[in-house]
Amino acid sequence: MRSLVYILFIGLFTMSSFTGTAQCKNFAKRVCRLELAPYIHDGNYNAAILTEGEDAELFKTFYSGQDYRIAVCGTESLTKIEFQVMDVERRVLYSNVSNDYLPFWDFSIESTQQLIISVKVHNNPNSNNDDTLESGCVAIMFGLKLD
Repeated sequence: MRSLVYILFIGLFTMSSFTGTAQCKNFAKRVCRLELAPYIHDGNYNAAILTEGEDAELFKTFYSGQDYRIAVCGTESLTKIEFQVMDVERRVLYSNVSNDYLPFWDFSIESTQQLIISVKVHNNPNSNNDDTLESGCVAIMFGLKLD
C-alpha cells in the first residue's frame, strides 16, 4: 500500500512539473515571441520557471553577418528581469540594467562566436511580505533580421 501511495505521489509531482513547463512554453509562444517583431523568430522556445533571486544562463552560437534580436520577458509577477550578454571569457557585451531593463537588444556580430545570455530575476521592491518570493516564467527568445 505504501508503495502505491509513493508511486501516485511521484506521478502527480511529475505531471505537475510537466504542466508548469508546458504552460511556460505556451507563455513564451503567446507573449514573448511578440517582442521579436520585426525580427523573425528562430523557432526555439527557451523558457523556465524562476523565482525572485534566481538566475539562469544559456549558451548560443551567433553567426557573422547576421542581425539579431535577443528578447527576454517574464510573467507580470516578476517585476525586474536583468539580462546580460557575455562572450566565453565572461566579458559583458551588453547589460539591460544600463537601459532601464529594456526587454530586448538588437545587434550584429562580426565573427561567428558562442555567447552566454545570463538572466536574473530581481526581488520586487514593493513586496510587503518578505517570506513569500514570486515565481514565474522567464523566456529568452532569438530573432533574425532578414533583408
